[in-house]
Amino acid sequence: MAGSEDERKERVLHTRVPESLDRHLKHRARRLGMSVSTVVRHVLLNTFGLVEDIVNDSADVALALTGGTAEAPAPRPRASRPTAATEVGAILAWQEAVLNLNAVCEQCNAVLHKGTRAALGIRDGAGSRTIICPSCCEGLQQQPTLLPAGRERR
Repeated sequence: MAGSEDERKERVLHTRVPESLDRHLKHRARRLGMSVSTVVRHVLLNTFGLVEDIVNDSADVALALTGGTAEAPAPRPRASRPTAATEVGAILAWQEAVLNLNAVCEQCNAVLHKGTRAALGIRDGAGSRTIICPSCCEGLQQQPTLLPAGRERR
């Protein structure tokens, strides 16, 4: 089982950044009450999907302006990024809590300030901490789920 243990370990990424970016990252992390590492991790996790969405939207606008296609473009898959279900332990439940530190919503990237309500993911096994905002938690509650008999519940 040594291979599965290695897969669970987070990797460390070392990079050189200009002094001005270092100051900016430290200032932003301090303002959010988070570590620089956590801020950088959130930026990296969200940037790839955002850039891909911008590129796809730009291509769609260019096609529409040039009359390149009369039919709606086929949906493109989003860049894969870790989600609660794909990490080592899937989220079993959400527990509402009042934050003692600032955090960032894993789903919508909203800044969650100290003293506000959020939902903490309870995992089935190991995995990173997952926090979502009340709006994203409500969205989960509104999604249909399957009952054992195969009927949907709303």
